[in-house]
Amino acid sequence: MRKKKPKAARKPKQSIVRFPGRPAKPAAARDGGVIGLRVDITELKQREASFRLLFDSNPVPMIVCALGDERILAVNDAAIQHYGYSRSEFEKLTIRNLQAFDVEPPWAGEHAGDERAAHAWKHVRADGALIDLAIYSRQLVYGDRPAVLLALMDTTERKRAEARLTFMAQHDGLTGLPNRNLLRQQMDDILLRSRRNAEKVAVLVLGLDHFKAVNDTLGHGIGDKLLRGVAKRLRSILREEDALARLDSDEFAVIQSGVTRPEDAVFMARRLLDAIADPYLLDGHSVVIGASIGIAMSPGDGDESEKLLKNADLALSRAKNDSRGTFSFFEAGMDARAQTRRKIETELREAVHTDALRPYYQPLVDLSSGRITGFEALVRWPHPERGMISPAEFIPVAEETGLINAVGGLMLRRACTDAAQWPDDVRVAVNLSPLQFRVGNLLSLVVETLEQSGLPAKRLELEITETLLLEKSSEVLATLHALRALGVRISMDDFGTGYSSLSYLRSFPFDKIKIDQSFVRDLAANPDAQAIVRSIISLGKGLGVTITAEGVESEAEVNCLRNEGCHEGQGFLFSRARPNAEIVSLLKTQGNWSAPAGAALVA
Repeated sequence: MRKKKPKAARKPKQSIVRFPGRPAKPAAARDGGVIGLRVDITELKQREASFRLLFDSNPVPMIVCALGDERILAVNDAAIQHYGYSRSEFEKLTIRNLQAFDVEPPWAGEHAGDERAAHAWKHVRADGALIDLAIYSRQLVYGDRPAVLLALMDTTERKRAEARLTFMAQHDGLTGLPNRNLLRQQMDDILLRSRRNAEKVAVLVLGLDHFKAVNDTLGHGIGDKLLRGVAKRLRSILREEDALARLDSDEFAVIQSGVTRPEDAVFMARRLLDAIADPYLLDGHSVVIGASIGIAMSPGDGDESEKLLKNADLALSRAKNDSRGTFSFFEAGMDARAQTRRKIETELREAVHTDALRPYYQPLVDLSSGRITGFEALVRWPHPERGMISPAEFIPVAEETGLINAVGGLMLRRACTDAAQWPDDVRVAVNLSPLQFRVGNLLSLVVETLEQSGLPAKRLELEITETLLLEKSSEVLATLHALRALGVRISMDDFGTGYSSLSYLRSFPFDKIKIDQSFVRDLAANPDAQAIVRSIISLGKGLGVTITAEGVESEAEVNCLRNEGCHEGQGFLFSRARPNAEIVSLLKTQGNWSAPAGAALVA
């Protein structure tokens, strides 16, 4: 009987690794036997379960694609939700069906993973919407096929946020117009083209006139709507090749290309002014605003964007100072004046900081008795190198820069301290700027100064101009009434030079009216000026206020004023402004001063 050969042992089936890891291998080692087989199968199942957990539950959309035909083999729940396709619909697609523009799959090319991820991919969702993606890829074996695992990071919102930030960095948030940074880039491009074509470029810087008054009276909400309205009108009349930007609160810039002659810029400036001048209907308010324009042209006024903008801004300052509502071309002398102004501003700040400014005092003389009744404190600046600097040079700079608040406060304190040492019947007058009222601490400053100096309030006169009352501010009037309640006297300076001087006398009970020197000059030989002065003096007597004439320089003028009944005089006939040391000496001699009334106090 033949013995049967024992059957050969069957070779175990190979189990293929379906997800990332080492290449597929037999589940049982040649020398591992049954025990080794069970261990490897268990390990593979654990690895497969781990990958399934990471793949299916991952919040990042993930797709497995075949390397060969690029078909989508598997997707996780996040991809289904993100793209809007069902799982069965995904299995009918290739990765190229999702790509909007790219012709190569994300894993193509010999690039590092980070380099491929840095590429901005655009995919199409099931609803047709485009999304931006950063794609990370890794090769693996899926089933028995070479495949690629794609992790898709949606960057759509990030790109939108970046675009918004970029826009905000280059545009004005209120009007949407380019800001100064973007304008410079646009100007550089326009200037480059103009040089190639041998053309000129006009830079027009436009500033709204009295825009602050709109904000103060109607509120910032109306002011913002007005700015948007101005921007819309400016944009509507410009050509596509022209540039428009908002530079500052109430300033805009227009870059006009293709200019052949200055008349082209003039025509543009007039169109801009006319467009802005029409009334704006804003929340039931009819708002009218004007503008002034400064013009600089390349290459004559500069061939760089920053220089042209600076020169156009200098021309704008000239237009505003000379006559608002018009335009002015840049002139070479403007830059020299601007440099001088900047130097004055710098040195004035230092002078305020070092307490270098000094009050000089000009006498106020009673025309009937010839005695000194008080002094007006006038600021003087003794410069260590240039000598005495005229107030006409630095006061406008102080007003423009806001330094007038510091200068005015300094003069008030010094004048009150000096006057406290004078005889009890001698007053001191101090000028106030409208800007000092806007700061809001004027009342407390006066109270504190009087307390520290020991000067009685009745010996202090505060002089204001009609410009302050032109604003018709309730806060200004309240401050004036509070000062007067302290005992401080309030004087209206330069009376007669404003638009409605008489109406101001109804709004506040002044203690004194000062006739402007323009009416006093050559008074004896000018019948018209005599009639005006006579009317002002008569008005003052009727209201019971003191009338002081400024700028008295001749005996004929003082005689005419005395005959009309004017109370006080001030001017070079009596004395120029002098430092306190000389004033003290002058007051000491006043008791035995017996010169005829109207004669000069000091030679």
